[in-house]
Formats: sequence, structure tokens, C-alpha cells
Amino acid sequence: MRLNIPTFAVTAMMFALGAGASLAKQKIITLPPETAALKETSDPGKELTANNCMVCHSVDYISMQPRGKGKEFWAAEVTKMVTVYGATVEDTDRSAIIDYLARNY
Repeated sequence: MRLNIPTFAVTAMMFALGAGASLAKQKIITLPPETAALKETSDPGKELTANNCMVCHSVDYISMQPRGKGKEFWAAEVTKMVTVYGATVEDTDRSAIIDYLARNY
């Protein structure tokens, strides 16, 4: 019987990759508890901020930004999060988030 080397090599490689994947240890990452909370207001931007921004980072990231920088600063930050880091904030939600951040931080 003649052994087909390319077929044998592909089969062996698939087996090795499959076996290696099943032997890999699962890695569990436990994040520390949240130590800050968004400032409570009736502003609709608060919920939008919680639902959009806290997906990627903690409230601490917002609260450690320089205070009182205003709307232009927060507009630039939200734009950066969307364009550079790929945050999925709807265009219709951005102004409410920016207003909430500018008024409260």
C-alpha cells in the first residue's frame, strides 16, 4: 500500500491541532469589584453612559479624567472611543452621553 504523504501530513496536523486545543487549560479572569458609580441624575445620558461606556471600562476611568473640561473635551473623548477603540455607540446616543459627562464630570 502506498501512503499519500500530503494527505497523511494534513491528517496528522489536524489531529495534533485538535488534540492540543482540547488539552489547553481554560483561563479565568476575575475583575476587581467596581469601586465607583456614575453620578445619579435624572439625565437620560446617565443610563446611556452606563449601557455604552461601562461595557469596556469602569466608572473609575471616567471619574479620573480632568474635572470641568466641558463639552468639547467629552465630545473628543466619545469620538475617540468610537473611532479609535471601536466603541459601538449609536450616533443618536452620543450627544446625550456627551451632555451627561460634561455636566457631571
